[in-house]
Amino acid sequence: MTSAVAPRLRELTTVLLAPFFALLAAAPACASPTPSVRSRQEASEAEPGGLRALLERYSTDARALRSFYDIEPSPTRFERLERFDATWRERLARLDATDLDVDGRIDAVLLAHELEHDHTERMRRAADIAAVRAWLPRYEEIVALEEARWQLEPVDAEQAAGLLSAFAEELEAQLEAVLGDDEAPDSRLLTPTRALRIERILDSLEDALERWYDHHAPFVPAFAWWVEGPRDDAVEALDAFAKHLREEIAGQKDEDDDPLVGEPIGREALIAGLAREFIPYTPEELITIGESQFAWCETELAQASAELGHGADWKAALEQVKALSVPPGEQGALVADQAHEMIAFLEERELVTIPDLCKETWRVEMLSRESQRFLPFAAYGGQKVLVAYPTGDMDHASKEMALRGNNRHFTRCVTPHELIPGHHLQGFMAQRHRTYRRPFSTPFYGEGWALYWEMVEWDLGWPRGPEDRIGMLFWRMHRAARIIVSLRFHLGWMTPDEMIAFLVERVGHEKDGATSEVRRYIAGNYGPLYQCAYMLGGLQLYALRQELVVNGSLSERVFHDTILQQNSIPIELVRAALRGDELALDHSASWRFAGSVTPARGPGPDAQQAPDDQADEDVEDGR
Repeated sequence: MTSAVAPRLRELTTVLLAPFFALLAAAPACASPTPSVRSRQEASEAEPGGLRALLERYSTDARALRSFYDIEPSPTRFERLERFDATWRERLARLDATDLDVDGRIDAVLLAHELEHDHTERMRRAADIAAVRAWLPRYEEIVALEEARWQLEPVDAEQAAGLLSAFAEELEAQLEAVLGDDEAPDSRLLTPTRALRIERILDSLEDALERWYDHHAPFVPAFAWWVEGPRDDAVEALDAFAKHLREEIAGQKDEDDDPLVGEPIGREALIAGLAREFIPYTPEELITIGESQFAWCETELAQASAELGHGADWKAALEQVKALSVPPGEQGALVADQAHEMIAFLEERELVTIPDLCKETWRVEMLSRESQRFLPFAAYGGQKVLVAYPTGDMDHASKEMALRGNNRHFTRCVTPHELIPGHHLQGFMAQRHRTYRRPFSTPFYGEGWALYWEMVEWDLGWPRGPEDRIGMLFWRMHRAARIIVSLRFHLGWMTPDEMIAFLVERVGHEKDGATSEVRRYIAGNYGPLYQCAYMLGGLQLYALRQELVVNGSLSERVFHDTILQQNSIPIELVRAALRGDELALDHSASWRFAGSVTPARGPGPDAQQAPDDQADEDVEDGR
């Protein structure tokens, strides 16, 4: 086990989820290989370097199953993936660590942690479904219609029509109960977050129903005669109920002033996620690290502010910098110029190898007004730097905020982050080195790499003056704030409105930009630790550079090139690769890269706090 949380989650399976899997208890087990085949498999898997083939097989088989069992809330999908993972845990248990080289051990640890993480997340999703099951009439029966089609089982059109008719009536009754505030199941617990969870499941059911109908209707005699009307009634009921949940309960109408809706996952789920990322700190300790970084930024901002004549009032200096934007139509050229300048900066200092094809194959693309509701700043989108800037259909206030949030000096920090040496170079190399590790991708490497370079660029003189330093410090403070607000939210210590206020009042964001940021943090489209990954991953890589380059014997180029060749894996495992550590196959997080940390306390006297752990070194402020 990789986490103390996992055994408790497994216990939930028998309590909460036994009915969920009971429908498939009689499903046949996967065929086991014959003894001779099994022995050949074991011999192959134990060969040094042989884990590449093993991991490629796991990834391919996992994709095949997830693609085939594609109804996300299906009990069949849950059970089949659980059974698949169990067979892979058995295969891992047969490996002999003495037969594995450094790469092989890293790969074995990666797979073990991935299997544990997948199980934990699967149990969490199943528990989420169980919590709203009362709102899903005949849910398993509708799923079973489509899954029976996959096995080419004969369809009884009359019976299916009766099922769909009953399903539509029960959904209509659910909606009437909500509208009438009647004694509907768990009506007092129908929160906006639960409403959106139910809506997503209803969308999955409608998609499955439509595929089932489209397969049979044109080809099965009398099928449409029986089923078309009940199918139409079911789809209408699904749409009406989902629309009410989305718009009236959750308030999501695709408008700029939609309320922010998200659900804290809680401390135990955060700890389970940190175990998967090989982060040996508690959420409370990570908040302290974020606060330390934030304080360092405030000190540096005050110094830069004084150089601009504002004394210690860095917010006044920040306002001066925000006003320094290029005219409409020139932002794309600004980004391109900054990108070419950074490439020359890196090559002159021999910091990292940049292949010519990597330098050739990127372009600038402007973000639409709708996209900027979620991406108020530049982003990377696969050979494209996506540039945020005012669009003609924005109102005047929104245009001004977009201009200020994407000024010259903010952009000077963002451009290298997204392109070279950041995400574009990183993605280019990931497509060419140890590609079999890509399924184990982590944002602590992906986002941490780009943020790490901001720290190195600061040290090497990329900012040309106080305006540039303020631009870079704004972003570093922003990443420290992401740790603080996202973890406080998921611990239940901070509301979305408080998160926005923190970004506006403490960091200096524009209100629209802060709202877009928080909407993205809590919407569930990113993992709950994603926002922490920027600075924490950057701090890990910075500490590793101190260890192996500044205080070690590696050159900058060898250090950076070797990291890029590891692909996107947890940075503690990158460290093991660079150091040549022979990890135990049950290795868990142990590298306290930021030293000793005092855990932050919550807003109330009863807030949970983890004990401080023994550490190797002290926290280094500002790094």
